[in-house]
Amino acid sequence: MQTKRALAAVRRYPIVAATVAVGVVVTAFALVGREDAARWTASVFALTVAALVGYSMVRDLLRGHWGIDVLAFTAILATVAVGEYAAALIICLMLSGGEALEDYAGRRAKRELTALLERAPRDAHRILEDGTVSDVGIEAVEAGDLLLVRPSEVVPVDGVLRSAVADFDESSLTGESLPVTRHTGDDVMSGVLNGARAIRLEARARAADSQYSRIIALVREAAASRAPVVRLADRYAVPFTLFAFLVGGMAWWLSGDPVRFAEVLVVATPCPLLIAAPVAFMGGMSRAAGNGIIVKSGGTIEMLANVRTAAFDKTGTLTYGRPELLAVLPAGGPGAATPRGLRLDADPEPLGARARELLQLAASAEQYSSHVLAHSVMGAAKARGLELLPGQAASESATNGVVATVAGRSVLVGKELHVRNHASGVEHYDLGPGEMAVYVAVDGRFAGVLVMSDRVRDDARSTLAELGRLGVVERLMLTGDQRGTADHIAAQVGLTRVLAECLPEDKVVAIREAPARPVMMVGDGVNDAPVLAAAEVGVAMGARGSTAASESADVVIVTDDLFKTATAVGIGQRTVRVALQSIWIGIALSVVLMLVAATGVLPAVAGALMQELVDLVTILNALRALGPTRGPRAGGRV
Repeated sequence: MQTKRALAAVRRYPIVAATVAVGVVVTAFALVGREDAARWTASVFALTVAALVGYSMVRDLLRGHWGIDVLAFTAILATVAVGEYAAALIICLMLSGGEALEDYAGRRAKRELTALLERAPRDAHRILEDGTVSDVGIEAVEAGDLLLVRPSEVVPVDGVLRSAVADFDESSLTGESLPVTRHTGDDVMSGVLNGARAIRLEARARAADSQYSRIIALVREAAASRAPVVRLADRYAVPFTLFAFLVGGMAWWLSGDPVRFAEVLVVATPCPLLIAAPVAFMGGMSRAAGNGIIVKSGGTIEMLANVRTAAFDKTGTLTYGRPELLAVLPAGGPGAATPRGLRLDADPEPLGARARELLQLAASAEQYSSHVLAHSVMGAAKARGLELLPGQAASESATNGVVATVAGRSVLVGKELHVRNHASGVEHYDLGPGEMAVYVAVDGRFAGVLVMSDRVRDDARSTLAELGRLGVVERLMLTGDQRGTADHIAAQVGLTRVLAECLPEDKVVAIREAPARPVMMVGDGVNDAPVLAAAEVGVAMGARGSTAASESADVVIVTDDLFKTATAVGIGQRTVRVALQSIWIGIALSVVLMLVAATGVLPAVAGALMQELVDLVTILNALRALGPTRGPRAGGRV
């Protein structure tokens, strides 16, 4: 086993292995007095490594990119030229070893990302009609199939629980450490870990359409992305390189000894700049994944850290997107002018016979509508023990309403104007802020109104307050709803600006014209896809959101938790802060070593070994990006 691991390490890091092997040979030559052989062997190998570095450097320069490998290339040539072959070998080990350490630290930082990929189920246990169980590939599962999920297995597809009760570990997707209990009829998200008992699950979607598969696709994209190493490191590359050449040149000129120049360049080798940024950024992406936030690229992490405007869609984002029934108002009743008198939350027995009949007929017709309000009306009727009656000759006018024949009666349900155009005696009802009305007509005559309201998320206000604390100066809402409803929501959650009655293209224009940049846009629906793509950072509420929104976004929140948007910004800020700290620590230590080496008291070999310690300190500091960010949630951990 140890031999296999050693061979795997050699294949993964061939230059490191070659450098170590050459170092052993050179040491053996030196010990037996073959100084010339030692010098020539080390020099030829060092020049070979320099040629590889130089090829990459020239290629970058031809593309107009000044890289920080100029220093490493010059340091190798300088040490070989002055006969410091041992230092040249150490520089080669430093460069190749630095890449190996970066790879190791990057894999350590990616651990939570790759854990999602490794846990992806490949098989499912389908329960056949005779009660037997057949193992099939996960791609063969169809919606409606009854599946067996054994203890400690990952749920393969989105489904509905058919067992009485079950416990699930959702920590890999949501970051929630405590098991979650589900009951018969509850939705179960693919990718969660089943508890200690076998359960039955009815598949609600095919594997390719399930939540976990979408998350896996996003994670693959995130894991394959590169952090903005070049942009971040190269901000310091030119001044750092020029400073090193200046110090080395001054040391050479003042001492008259070219060895001083080589000694300075040895400790100026810019491994901290090469290593710090990618390790910190991958750590931040891994930290985000552990919180149920998939960040698609390292560049997005850097953009999150600088967000100054946060824009939100309303329905399903700032609100739960599940309108609740507030009142049932039959036509001509005492509450026609003031629906507040018949509010459900004010009367323990609010539904009389006429109101129950109105709700039952409306819900029965709404069975044939795809509108979000239709599901809420049906849910309200079922919650009150009302049976949904079968309908005939049903047809829907998109966004306006639905008509169906229910129990021999023609029932029309929809917007006020639509019902007014197709029925007589329609009365207008004045609504309160945040309320919406579903108008109902029966047999061509107005029958009454159902008053609905989409409740604001419990964490909406705390989310916006936390974003303000993190330096997001403008927090606005972009919605297609009417001004009154939008203003009501804004007052509840603490928004700084509201744009109401927006079409999708209006939202895109608003994002592009926002003065405080970068802009983060948060949404969940298909209509949010264009504006998510237009923002510098698009955040999709992926737990219930559309695939289009998730694909257009840069960040996907896999749980139905709005506060994760503030968590993402906090993780971005901490990640960039750690990356910059690591870079500056490396620069500061290198500058000190350069000044010491310029005096001649730090031999080239000792300087190269000291630079290795600088690299180690830089990597360890960059790995702090994996740690928790302090914040107001979960006992200070977000």
